[in-house]
Amino acid sequence: MHLDGGRVLHLVALNAPLKGDMRGIRGADFQCYQQARAVGLTSTYRAFLSSHLQDLATIVRKADRNDMPVVNLRGQVLFNSWMSIFSGNGGVFDPSTPIFSFDGRNIMSDSAWPEKLVWHGSSTTGIRLTTNYCEAWRTADMAVTGQVALLQTGRLLGQHVRACSNHYVVLCIENTYVGNMHQRRN
Repeated sequence: MHLDGGRVLHLVALNAPLKGDMRGIRGADFQCYQQARAVGLTSTYRAFLSSHLQDLATIVRKADRNDMPVVNLRGQVLFNSWMSIFSGNGGVFDPSTPIFSFDGRNIMSDSAWPEKLVWHGSSTTGIRLTTNYCEAWRTADMAVTGQVALLQTGRLLGQHVRACSNHYVVLCIENTYVGNMHQRRN
């Protein structure tokens, strides 16, 4: 499949912040799937999280990692490509470009997300940090920690550690661009 100008990967937030007990990576992925479907998005979305089964950098399929811009729900570019997030600079982006939830709210300004921190569980290069991913996203214990980024700093992979009992942003990345191949038939 060759690229055309309209191919992008959307980065979207879940509609509410979550604690570290997301029922594992599959539980977080399922919430991304459900919320995408609820607003009519038919491509696959996966949680923007490292876990014991995956490094964050590898959750987008290989063919889509280098050539497609990562955009918000309204098509504004956040990153030139998926792999540009993992260059080691902490995933630098312009924090004035909004990140939206599936239900269309700007998480950077909406009070539903009082703390502008996003769970990721990764190093600056998208590799899992086994001591900082809330026991594979299965605990909200305040004595256990998860790796987070402070979005106002303009780094999606900022390296901050917080207790898993906190409620923070969970992002979902469009895992596979499908274009018009799998549109729903009504």
